[in-house]
Amino acid sequence: MPVLQTEDDTFTLDGQPFRIISGGLHYFRIHPEHWADRLRKARLMGLNTVETYVPWNLHQPRPDTFRLDAELDLPAFLALAANEGLHVLLRPGPYICAEWDGGGLPSWLLADPDVRLRSQDPRYLHAVESYFARLLPPLLGSLATRGGPVIAVQVENEYGAYGDDTAHLAHLAHLLRSGGIDIPLFTCDQPADLARGALPGALATVNLGSRARQGLAVLRAHQPTGPLMCTEFWIGWFDRWGGRHVVRDSEDTARELDDLLAAGASVNLYMFHGGTNYGFTNGANGKHTYRPTVTSYDYDSPLDEAGDPTAKYRALRTVIARHAPVPDEPLPGPTPKLTRSGIRLTHTAPLLTQLPALGTAVIAAQPLTMEELGQDFGLVHYRTTLPAPGPVLLELEGVHDRAQIFLDGNPVGVVERENHEHALALSVSSPSSVLDVLVENQGRVNYGAGLNDRKGLTGPVRVNGTIHTGWANTPLPLTALDGLDFTPTVGPPAGPAFHRGTFRLDETADTFLYLPGWAKGTAWINGFHLGRYWSRGPQRSLYVPGPVLRRGVNELTVLELHAAPFQRTADLRTAPDLGPTEE
Repeated sequence: MPVLQTEDDTFTLDGQPFRIISGGLHYFRIHPEHWADRLRKARLMGLNTVETYVPWNLHQPRPDTFRLDAELDLPAFLALAANEGLHVLLRPGPYICAEWDGGGLPSWLLADPDVRLRSQDPRYLHAVESYFARLLPPLLGSLATRGGPVIAVQVENEYGAYGDDTAHLAHLAHLLRSGGIDIPLFTCDQPADLARGALPGALATVNLGSRARQGLAVLRAHQPTGPLMCTEFWIGWFDRWGGRHVVRDSEDTARELDDLLAAGASVNLYMFHGGTNYGFTNGANGKHTYRPTVTSYDYDSPLDEAGDPTAKYRALRTVIARHAPVPDEPLPGPTPKLTRSGIRLTHTAPLLTQLPALGTAVIAAQPLTMEELGQDFGLVHYRTTLPAPGPVLLELEGVHDRAQIFLDGNPVGVVERENHEHALALSVSSPSSVLDVLVENQGRVNYGAGLNDRKGLTGPVRVNGTIHTGWANTPLPLTALDGLDFTPTVGPPAGPAFHRGTFRLDETADTFLYLPGWAKGTAWINGFHLGRYWSRGPQRSLYVPGPVLRRGVNELTVLELHAAPFQRTADLRTAPDLGPTEE
């Protein structure tokens, strides 16, 4: 692969002028059997480059564990990009934002109560050094200087929106250079943050979604020489629970892209293909009010969540063709989808009776956070005994993020962080009543000052004004469900429960899971964690990648956190429902 350089106001590859026309494509949001398909469709749209973040929290889930295999096989993804003739912009963090849990920062950093993230705090830097020391060596062969596809590497991510410590950025750049990264480095920031987030010796780039010419003018004023580049040209947006599905008009997007390219700028479309926040990996916004992001990361992209080209794909390809060559090949059409109605979930395992199969209780005077329990994702269960019958005012100082409360096994209320709730009135009828508190981690804040977003009960619990002590804390990461004891369902189950059923398929293909009548929870097919559902919307379906299905018998498992419908059925349908739209 040729090597990228900057000369005056242009990029060059082996001495020839070159414009980066790139699109975001996050390998960790795409089933690995779909990587090649998505990369091919990127090339056919006219892209010569793809961009990907690297999620530190998945690659290093614990300080002593590092993964670079299976769905996290980044070298394999880079090799597929090279096979397609695509260059790669690599954005390894350590912080990535991306509407991803914690902005990609691993939760175990938060086990230290006063660690300062994205700073020169030695504890944070030591963790970053460990991460880069494990990540970079396997990637060096993918650099353009070694014949690979990676032509540039980003330092941090939109740092100017968080801080202005140039010494910290310089330290991160030094770690990259000392780790063998010998290709151009760049930073990215929104126009107003360029001065705070830039780093001498690295190319500054801008992020924007509109007023492209104005944004490029701000970049040029900040950086009088060097190529103009928009690293994140926002052509869509993400959704939050309780909102609407955000879309952006294709013609408007095409006009802004035309302005960028007409100005001679390089560009990275954010996103070319969004993909899915599988499992519990979605992030959240935390400014003033906590707002969790939905499972789908469709992002109103040129390729939709299932990888099918949209009207925006064709509109942007037309614009690109005015400024650069595009392949003279047939455009891809939609892939086949399968349908199956009335899948019955016939067996049940109530969650509160299955706790020993899901986690080991830790006894402590005060409730422990997920991070103190060594837990990344999922739920945490707290159990204690109330001292006496009578009226009780239960005050929960910190609920992160949604607590379901049970008295002697019966649901008595919900306390939600999003609604700024902290208290619940109870009536205790017997001595030694058992209080259960089930707290869902709905996604760690991924942007701004709230990154130190610890989960579970993050403060003391008061009973009638007195701090209550004596808690059994059980982590429920839900990474393995093999030990659950399912029995045939008899009557409508109340409270949180796992529900399981099977269905047969003669062929496999992509599809979308619908759970009509179900309230809130998460779903798995054949052990693959599809993500969260919530009747609150806007999202009403879950994308099921075809490779997780199999011919013959398939197994669907649903954890419903409230009460399952009387008819416990699910459907597989050919199209998604991402909710009513908002432009």
